Amino acid sequence: MVNVGYHPQFAKIFGKIKGNILKEKVKKQIEKIVVDPEIGKPMMYNRKGTREVYVSPYRLSYAYSKEEGKIVFLDLYHKDEQ
Repeated sequence: MVNVGYHPQFAKIFGKIKGNILKEKVKKQIEKIVVDPEIGKPMMYNRKGTREVYVSPYRLSYAYSKEEGKIVFLDLYHKDEQ
């Protein structure tokens, strides 16, 4: 079983989402990540150690530690703000 955590910045951004359709998309992606944490694209350079999945038009960033069995959702940002 994987432990799931949320960074305060992620919780704040997720709480501000107004559209229910977008919230449901994000929730479904979170469920997929919990089932298979390695589905996200591994990041490089200064974001090494994190992964991202695309939730149109946003990107969901998370860190996965296989040794600890822990996922921490870090950020949800617009792809143009990268």
